Amino acid sequence: MTDLSLSTAAVAGLRADAIVVGVAKGAQPDGGPVVAAGAEAVAEAYDGSLAGLLETLGASGAEGEVTKLPAPAGFKAPLVVAVGLGAQPEKDEVWDSEALRRAAGVAARALTGVAKAAFALPLEDAEAAGAVAEGVLLGAYSYDAYKESGKDAKGAKGSKAAKKGPLGEAVLLGGKPRDRAFKAAVERGAALAEEMNHARDLINMPPNDLFPATFAEIAQKAAKEHGLKVTVLDEKALTKGGYGGILGVGNGSTRPPRLVKLSYTSSKAKKHLAFVGKGITYDSGGISLKPAGHNETMKCDMSGAAAVLSAVVTAARLGLEVNVTGWLCLAENMPSGSATRPGDVLRMYSGKTVEVLNTDAEGRLVLADGLWAASQEKPDAIVDVATLTGAMMIALGSRTFGIMANDDGFRALVHDAAEESGEDAWQMPLPEHLRAGMDSATADIANIGERMGGGLVAGLFLREFVGEGITWAHVDLAGPAFNEGKPFGYTPKGGTGSGVRTLVRLAERAAEGDVL
Repeated sequence: MTDLSLSTAAVAGLRADAIVVGVAKGAQPDGGPVVAAGAEAVAEAYDGSLAGLLETLGASGAEGEVTKLPAPAGFKAPLVVAVGLGAQPEKDEVWDSEALRRAAGVAARALTGVAKAAFALPLEDAEAAGAVAEGVLLGAYSYDAYKESGKDAKGAKGSKAAKKGPLGEAVLLGGKPRDRAFKAAVERGAALAEEMNHARDLINMPPNDLFPATFAEIAQKAAKEHGLKVTVLDEKALTKGGYGGILGVGNGSTRPPRLVKLSYTSSKAKKHLAFVGKGITYDSGGISLKPAGHNETMKCDMSGAAAVLSAVVTAARLGLEVNVTGWLCLAENMPSGSATRPGDVLRMYSGKTVEVLNTDAEGRLVLADGLWAASQEKPDAIVDVATLTGAMMIALGSRTFGIMANDDGFRALVHDAAEESGEDAWQMPLPEHLRAGMDSATADIANIGERMGGGLVAGLFLREFVGEGITWAHVDLAGPAFNEGKPFGYTPKGGTGSGVRTLVRLAERAAEGDVL
């Protein structure tokens, strides 16, 4: 993990391998790059010509752009890395936290293999310092657990093919190390980013090593480390308790399912939140087998459970004055002679029966049991998080998650929490007319309905398993949970940790008294 620190040291005398500065897009008609606040001393050392040099090198200040050039004479650091921030804020406004977070992430990725870098980005307040801290740690992430570090294809050490490690140390210049607000913001950003990176590790872990039992063990280890109470229900306990949804999905695998409950409690808490995560450690589709080309990334189908685990741990690390319970609904969805068949009827933990018409609509079955279990504790609100439907990706693309709820005010609150934390989200409806499509002649409800609006149908199904009178929201992060394309901003290829920041911000809002 990259080391972070705040410093008021003069940039010229700082011993580092690189100095990161921000560059904004200038106003039209000229539109040339403009050196952002925080890098005044660097710009002065170029005799005021830094913006012109950058423009000559092709820089425009566009978001995500990176331009490298030699440091000015007299600097201990040999390199300046200019990173694009995008459009400048309006007069009397500060830089948007997400713009800073993304720029810091881009710079950290560009500095892979570098031992130490100084970040001279705009740190106008403590919130900005926290955003830069988050961006650095998220951008410096890499998943190398299964790579032979430091060797080339022939096993030779020290070759050019050796894997470069992430940025070793980042010094945030312009911050106030002794200021409580700055220090707290950086500590919060570091804790949040570290737990997001832990979620990414889980999502990227191969399914032959991450299955329900090993996921549960990882959760137990995290609980012990951070003082959480943990309960794990194995297949025997699930059978005794009547958790028909989780068992029905896990029946086809030789690796039995688990339900993990993690509890963080605060003596000063006035609110209780429950987070329920879909944890399908591998999703083949079951008997309703996925077609070729759709299986390769299905290790990511436990992203919701990873987000919940990381969010509960983060709440504990930050000492939030709210009670948070996490439910990890863990199963592996495989085809076999013991697998649930299309047409089977499952009796869920709630007692309600479900006709399974498609075994690839399995996430809602495990979540249904988790939602009912969470409801028994009568929390102030429940949020479930899941890579639930391809339909949501069709609706919102690969970078935005959808939010549904049984309360308009709470749906808006979850959306606000996402926006405040820098996650792209959109509020979605739960149209009542779609509920009739899940009517079953055999059971209380079928697990699928109309194809059109399938993401909304899934939300309506889940609503059936929320206890009466309990405020609930459903987050479908099928799109942003796993990045199959190139890295961008602070987002790597592979698992992203999507949802963690929204859940943590919601917990903070609850601690502030904002949950319905």
